[in-house]
Amino acid sequence: MSRRALSGSLAAWLVFACHAAHAQDSRFSGTVAVASQLVDRGLAITRPGPVFQGALNWTSPSGWSAGISASAEARTPRGFVGFVAQVAHSWSLSPDWQMQASLLDYRYPRHGGGRTYDRTELGVSWIYRDVLTFGLSASHMDRYGGQRPRGAADLGFRWPLAHGFAFTASAGVAQELVPPRGAGYERRNHYYYGHAGVAWDQGPWRVEVAHVTSDRDRPRYQYKVSPWIATVAWTF
Repeated sequence: MSRRALSGSLAAWLVFACHAAHAQDSRFSGTVAVASQLVDRGLAITRPGPVFQGALNWTSPSGWSAGISASAEARTPRGFVGFVAQVAHSWSLSPDWQMQASLLDYRYPRHGGGRTYDRTELGVSWIYRDVLTFGLSASHMDRYGGQRPRGAADLGFRWPLAHGFAFTASAGVAQELVPPRGAGYERRNHYYYGHAGVAWDQGPWRVEVAHVTSDRDRPRYQYKVSPWIATVAWTF
């Protein structure tokens, strides 16, 4: 497994990405993290402010892995923001290339009603030396099951620098998960997003600061994406 999760515009579920560096050393591992906002492919899941995250992961020498993560806003620690469950399988294509297929289930208990982002996502990605990642995915919306799946394509980049630092960047395009009120899929239904930042890794610790951008038209009732997002994570 690579830092694949970072390709989704500074992963909302960074805990899966942090786990990757230790996946081959231990069958079980976990991560705790705090981020300044929860963002998923250019969509703000929470308001700007501290968000606590935690994850537990299992990996096997045969390439199978599974994990579950949860997030909660600091302002409302008893109200979880969301949960993600993941099952994946990785293959080694060559000494430089890996491939991974994954199935993820997203649940946002605080996003009730007809505009929830609850979904199941099937994805496949190709990883080059843990430096370049390209992924394709299709999502089925639980509350909008009668409509076609939503597609997304993500490109992630990580270039090591000196003293544990690395430059990170991503770019992606995705179809709207939920059409805006009063609009259908006859309109332009895709948007672009990405990020550029710097990460620092030292042992089990990881710190990242990134600038996030998106050309998505945000409805007034949805949270605004903060242009700068910071994350501190510890993996065990």
